[in-house]
Amino acid sequence: MPGSAVTIDHIRAAAGRIAPYVHRTPVLSSRLINAEAGCDILFKCENLQKVGAFKARGAHNAVLCLTPEQLARGVATHSSGNHAAALALAASHFGVPAYIVMPENAPASKVAAVRAYGGAITFCESTQAARESTLQDLCERTGASFIPPYDHADVIAGQGTTALELAEQLDPAPDFLLTPVSAGSSPCRACRRRSTARGPGAHGPAAGARPAGDRRGAVAGGRAPAGGETRSQCKRGITRADRPLPHRRQCRHRRLPRAAAGVPAAGKRVPPVAAAGRVRRGRADGLPVGQQYGQ
Repeated sequence: MPGSAVTIDHIRAAAGRIAPYVHRTPVLSSRLINAEAGCDILFKCENLQKVGAFKARGAHNAVLCLTPEQLARGVATHSSGNHAAALALAASHFGVPAYIVMPENAPASKVAAVRAYGGAITFCESTQAARESTLQDLCERTGASFIPPYDHADVIAGQGTTALELAEQLDPAPDFLLTPVSAGSSPCRACRRRSTARGPGAHGPAAGARPAGDRRGAVAGGRAPAGGETRSQCKRGITRADRPLPHRRQCRHRRLPRAAAGVPAAGKRVPPVAAAGRVRRGRADGLPVGQQYGQ
């Protein structure tokens, strides 16, 4: 099933499937951040998820969707970090091998995490071609099932449970959803699936912030956003500051007027929400600091 065929029903099924294996992460806010931003910013804290990332959701769902015969032969992937650790953890629940191809320049902390979860690492040159060829040889030799780090229906459905869970935790629904994208584009796609399932008016735009320097294909059709752009900004021609998060106090977004940018008008109770991880600061002047959320 291609990734585009993933529906809200697939995401709901994944949520039930992975519930015993992953955390239901909290939604938290900061009074100081809200006061500085001039709006309510709510954080879906997937940094508190198993292996420290939402990738645990997709890896577990993909493993749980394998047949017993496939599972017995083990699983394999190429990854330099979180997906590798997530797949190794998922495989350990069922006592099957996890064969992980990692680039030779992978961070030492990521390598240590994969080994701690029981993954069997094969190193390769730090190119995409080397990853794929090494993985192919590994799968042919072991018979393991390849679980891609992204762009796979079962992985996408699993990652999408982040947004589904967020929808259950927030009442009323937020006006705006913001999520990091790249290999993390799945939660952003799921934000839109979730809003469609809840009906019109469930919330405003869903946008994905793309890391500067990422040159993978377009997230959902059309041209690929430039480094540092969001998908919505790519479509609307809005640019953003390209500074790293630690410098957010010195940077300001350059944006079109509020109506063109899709930012809620002044007086709206809940503006941007971080659906999965960190959010770069953008001012929404005139918006009140509102209710604090937590779990």
